[in-house]
Amino acid sequence: MLYLRISRKINPCADAQVYSSVPGVTVPDSLIDDAARRFALLSDPTRLRILAVLLEREPMTVTDLSDALGIATPNVSQHLARLNGARLVGREKQGRSVHYRTTDPSLRPLCELMCHSLVEQAERLRPFQARAG
Repeated sequence: MLYLRISRKINPCADAQVYSSVPGVTVPDSLIDDAARRFALLSDPTRLRILAVLLEREPMTVTDLSDALGIATPNVSQHLARLNGARLVGREKQGRSVHYRTTDPSLRPLCELMCHSLVEQAERLRPFQARAG
């Protein structure tokens, strides 16, 4: 079993609390493969950019996302199809348009936790980078 401990953190990226105190989360072995597939899906930078924009401005159409990210519409559509297949985003038809939004409530805190971790790591490494440069 995988045991994760998440403590109270402040998110410098959004200036909001990420988690209240959580005693720990136990992930059964049977879910490890599902977790690996989820992380693999989230390992693509384009999909992360799509999710970041959706978390800020949802709902959005494929064209809106394409324009916001400067990525070709067919490419955005393919990534949205994968995210929709994993039930991380959902789609809703409004007239002739299809609007996408995030559907998994764990995405925002997960992204905030990762952002916080990266900012914290950059701050810890800054003194070493200054000496090397």
